Amino acid sequence: MTAGGAASAIGGTAAVVRRPGGRSARIRAQVLEAVRELLVEQGFDALSVDAVAERAAVHRTTVYRRWRDVGGLLADVLDAAGDDGWQPPDTGTLEGDLTAVNGEVEVGLTGEPVTAALIAASFRSTQAAEALRRFWDERYERCAVVVERALARGEVPEGTCARRVVVAATAPVYQQVLLLRGGADPTLARQAAAGVALAASRGLFVVDEGPGLGEGPGQVVHR
Repeated sequence: MTAGGAASAIGGTAAVVRRPGGRSARIRAQVLEAVRELLVEQGFDALSVDAVAERAAVHRTTVYRRWRDVGGLLADVLDAAGDDGWQPPDTGTLEGDLTAVNGEVEVGLTGEPVTAALIAASFRSTQAAEALRRFWDERYERCAVVVERALARGEVPEGTCARRVVVAATAPVYQQVLLLRGGADPTLARQAAAGVALAASRGLFVVDEGPGLGEGPGQVVHR
């Protein structure tokens, strides 16, 4: 993941929104960059506040005071990843949009090792896990627009759950790259997108509103 955006498309590659800031903002940028570098180079077990402070050229008491521990550092890296202007592509069809999103997921997961490293680290830190969940929730909310556009074009029926559509389309890519460690597979990415788009057109992702979605905000779309 990059400093202000995510490398994956539910974390799509995006330009970072630069906010004005003084010394505090510069220190944060230095520290978070040090966390990313050390996580990739040495892994979670070797990550420490002292090592981050040394790499960032920041006094260790400053890091302890602001972030407290490794969990706080990782959580802030993940929170910073949502600070961008990324929006999902608009290709004119649901299948095209999902294919494009999957392409960005592949690029992010295979092109920037810190993305996979942060996801892995979230299994070792409660704070990082909570931050990653916030990140995913926000990305799925942004991606809901691909289903909203599909509804407006008449490609999917009313009541289609946007979150479930996007999760189903992108899940094979995450499994291929992160779980199977098989590298990028553009054919799989296209097939997954096409299959989910077809299923959505036939109403397989229509759900009732209210509790029971089990996936956070349901993002059920209506006309």
